[in-house]
Amino acid sequence: MLIEVCKSKIAHGFVTEADLRYEGSITIDETLIRAVDILPGEKVHVLNVNNGNRFTTYVIAGEAGSGKICLNGPAARMGLVGDQVIILSYALMDPQEAKGHKIKIVNLDPNNKIKK
Repeated sequence: MLIEVCKSKIAHGFVTEADLRYEGSITIDETLIRAVDILPGEKVHVLNVNNGNRFTTYVIAGEAGSGKICLNGPAARMGLVGDQVIILSYALMDPQEAKGHKIKIVNLDPNNKIKK
């Protein structure tokens, strides 16, 4: 049996752009996704702290160091520029593996840079 466990968390991020005309997904600064081992194309849940919206999409790597968190396509309707978001990814693990698993977490400053 496998269980779904939180693998990665980008906390305290801020939406920098919303592009309704894009096909869909969320674009995230490549530095941030690398820091928590999220891959381009990986499924993520996005939690909007400002309005309570939660949605599922996939990641596109944005320019490293840009601080970009852009809601694309229909996701652009789920938040506004300046909204605070939490981005989560999950992995399937057997229960024994899950007991020893440690979530990779980064906390961001208001410019979407990793706090030290």
